[in-house]
Amino acid sequence: MIASRSVRRIFRRGSYREHLRVTEILRKETVGGALLLVATMVALIWANSPAAEGYFALRDAKVGFDLFGLNLTLSLGKWASDGLLAIFFFVAGLELKREFVAGDLRRFDRAVVPIAAAIGGVAVPALIYVIVNFNGGAEVLNGWAIPTATDIAFALAVLAVLSTHLPAALRTFLLTLAVVDDLIAITIIAVFYPHNLQPQYLAMALIPLALFTWLVQKRIRSWYLLVPLAIITWVLVHESGVHATVAGVLLAFAVPVLRKDRTPENGPGLAEHFEHQIRPVSAGIAVPIFAFFSAGVAIGGWAGFTASLTDSVSIGIVTALILGKAIGIFGATFLVTKFTRASLDDGLSWIDVLGLAILAGIGFTVSLLISELAFGADSPHNDHAKVAILTGSLLAALIATVILRLRNKHYRKLEELESVDADGDGIPDVFNEKDD
Repeated sequence: MIASRSVRRIFRRGSYREHLRVTEILRKETVGGALLLVATMVALIWANSPAAEGYFALRDAKVGFDLFGLNLTLSLGKWASDGLLAIFFFVAGLELKREFVAGDLRRFDRAVVPIAAAIGGVAVPALIYVIVNFNGGAEVLNGWAIPTATDIAFALAVLAVLSTHLPAALRTFLLTLAVVDDLIAITIIAVFYPHNLQPQYLAMALIPLALFTWLVQKRIRSWYLLVPLAIITWVLVHESGVHATVAGVLLAFAVPVLRKDRTPENGPGLAEHFEHQIRPVSAGIAVPIFAFFSAGVAIGGWAGFTASLTDSVSIGIVTALILGKAIGIFGATFLVTKFTRASLDDGLSWIDVLGLAILAGIGFTVSLLISELAFGADSPHNDHAKVAILTGSLLAALIATVILRLRNKHYRKLEELESVDADGDGIPDVFNEKDD
């Protein structure tokens, strides 16, 4: 009896309320992922068509102004990577804070698996890239972080297209892992990829950030007060040499998660309110536009494609995305079960975890961003890295598809079980509200 009580289940279902919240998030991200796919295809086709000059002219067109010594004249591609992705990271920051304050990550027994998996899914791909490119020189090694990111929107879009009935607990794990992955990615960007660091601007950014924090802590939602402060914070962080997307995370961490009355029944907290408002903008506009301007690379036909993939940078990225992510996530999850005497929840198998780990090898949005930061937009390594990111992500999607489709009948049975409501209380019987 004592031994049985010591066994902890991983990937078990959470509360019904949490299930509904995650389902809504995944639905929005799936739609955004479909738009992301479309934007990527349009960019690739245009960049490799007879009208390719028009695409690159549009991407490199300068827009903006210089004011008080601030350099805000940027190309459209730069506005997308520095500006629109700040919105993406703001939403990621809101979700991360909510998970740590009121979600699954607030409890060690639920947080340890996705956190360990995310760390493994970052460390192993980075290590594989470094091993492959050990003799490549400093410039090539600077791309070590490119294959560390997981694109949740792209991964969910693949699941939606394939109609895979992945269990709710595994979808939640994928989302949580990607959220922690985003935090690690933004930390890497802030620490390892600053450019011409100007600490005085970073110090000045603390003033509008503090005012923004004071207002949101007072639960003030007035956009005409918050948006200008957010923009000023973004401008100053941009000028500091730290990548401007960091501003999005800093602003998100300032937003309170819980209501003042601590009663979720009276409505969502401010973080959840902002997330509902801004996530559609992030998933439906910001990320697809970034993908459109970033994914367009002139491949140069089959010869150019094969030449790109012979670059050690490309070999490192593709290998890291496919093998590194799978080994890192699966291995970390397996080790957690061994060291904590945990076991998979009923109805799940280790092949499910492997399929999910390979699916997490779909690295796109943040990988493309880190590629530009590591090599520069004009570097041939950057173009090769883009081809490798697309190739590795596609291969990871195809391999994961084969594995997950083999289990689709089993998933469908689990999905039917999750919909049974024998007592008629409106909550499927498999959900245990005591876990909340």
